[in-house]
Amino acid sequence: MNDTLLYIAYSVAPLIIGWVLDLLLGDPPRLPHPVVLFGRMTAWCEHRFNRGSRENAAYSRRAGVAVAVLLPSVVFAATWGLIVLAGMVHPLVALAVQAVLVFYCLAGTTLVREVRDVFLALDRSIDEGRRQVARIVGRDTSALSAHEVRTAAIETLAENLSDGVVAPLFWYMLLGGPGMMAYKMVNTLDSMIGYRTERYRDFGRAAARIDDAANWLPARITAMLMVAVSGCRLSNLRFVLRYSSCHASPNSGWPEAALAGALDCRFGGPHHYFGTLFYKPYIGCNDRPLSLTDMKKAVEINRLSEILMVIIVVIALSTPYFPALHS
Repeated sequence: MNDTLLYIAYSVAPLIIGWVLDLLLGDPPRLPHPVVLFGRMTAWCEHRFNRGSRENAAYSRRAGVAVAVLLPSVVFAATWGLIVLAGMVHPLVALAVQAVLVFYCLAGTTLVREVRDVFLALDRSIDEGRRQVARIVGRDTSALSAHEVRTAAIETLAENLSDGVVAPLFWYMLLGGPGMMAYKMVNTLDSMIGYRTERYRDFGRAAARIDDAANWLPARITAMLMVAVSGCRLSNLRFVLRYSSCHASPNSGWPEAALAGALDCRFGGPHHYFGTLFYKPYIGCNDRPLSLTDMKKAVEINRLSEILMVIIVVIALSTPYFPALHS
């Protein structure tokens, strides 16, 4: 009994501490961030092993599989080793290390700040709005209209609620700090090389597929959380089920459809990535201008969904089964 309570304390406490730190601080710009290291690891592997031509497609695919499997495995093992070493110093040191890892892996506060800054920048000029939204989206923003800038920001708010909050919490629930960090490595790989452009089509294929698998359940959980905090209306659920497949990604359409339904707006459409035009299906049909009020409602939905997910994870970790996974 005492061992079970100890496992619960040392899995729940880091979660709560790390989450509160994210609420208060977001990503402090002057602190080193593990995702920056993950990005450098990905860039080095891509430049070293991606041959990028159709003649070397088979080599690039094999190299991409190796990188997509090995890097998250290395991160998982290194994180586990770090926590074990910290525990050898003192159990509270291991708790503190896991709390810091949770803090680094959650991006809810930073994302909300970035989206708010997009709307504030647009009030000053369209060029400032385009530059600001370019910080959080991968598409070419140089020719976006004000409406497209606002839509891109709120789309990203929905998608990254899954990638930046719910999925890390989900993997923490299952595999603790090492699982959460390995997920962030998977997500970094996908965000850097998981594109269907000529350069990344072969090398990044495995990274994209692994990311799809890692986000499959979290994306659907995110959508249901958003429906729940939006009032649990049956019409919203039907909207999600209707439009969730209207996306190139098997996962991103779920949270985007949930937020589009809650706001009664339209996401999607054609976008440029790395000079290539991609046609995305539309999510929703009401192509109305989005306002500051819509942004505030979207932020509220995100925050309430985040709180609900934290509660779910705490409850799960307080059962006898989940602490055993963390032991």
